[in-house]
Amino acid sequence: MGGNVFETVKQSITTREAAEHYGIEVKRNGMACCPFHDDRTPSLKLDRRFHCFGCGADGDVIDFAARLYNLSPKEAAEKLAQDFGLLYDSQAPPKKTYVRQRSEAQKFRESKQRCFRALADYAHLLRGWETGLAPLTPDAEPHPLFVEALHQKDYVEYLLDFLMEDGIEEQKTWIAEHLTKIMDLERRNKEMAEKPTNRERLREITEGIEQNIKELFESEKYMRYLSVMSRFHRYSVNNTMLI
Repeated sequence: MGGNVFETVKQSITTREAAEHYGIEVKRNGMACCPFHDDRTPSLKLDRRFHCFGCGADGDVIDFAARLYNLSPKEAAEKLAQDFGLLYDSQAPPKKTYVRQRSEAQKFRESKQRCFRALADYAHLLRGWETGLAPLTPDAEPHPLFVEALHQKDYVEYLLDFLMEDGIEEQKTWIAEHLTKIMDLERRNKEMAEKPTNRERLREITEGIEQNIKELFESEKYMRYLSVMSRFHRYSVNNTMLI
């Protein structure tokens, strides 16, 4: 398609198509979480144009791409033409690399989601340790992970509730102070999730033994043994002595 790049893009691409192309999840009704502010519930309406009922962002597809990638209108139009393979002025659009600019609200939301996910995974491990590694008798030495679960579970659940609340400034402060520890926790979660507990190893061994026994008694060799033994009379001990 030839012509002015602005006209070509506006006639060929809707804002909804652009949003979906750039990784924004759009619901059937055309609503999505706005990438221009900390949007928890979808408030961005996408069709040929876009409008956010939360922050008031509004415009056409070029305005959308310009805000999303912090570009000038011309750069945004050229990027859209390039990404959707549109031709304008009888020439292919120039090949450029664009980096999407994340707002501070987006950065905070991503950090918050990362912290919540790490804590939720840790809470899942703690619950498993509390139930799966509990001492079998009152006198048994408690497993270190069971002790850790008792000490940490309530605090981790408190932090999860804290991240679900609306105290954004307090959350920002906490995340900034603890992000390094969260990264360490992510690594530990991964290591512990891949490491079987003693009971899991015991269960695996038991299941292996049961499977081997089952295979033994279902084997052809054992069937032949039963067939041979069935040909002989079976006598009690007393009868054997009399014979």
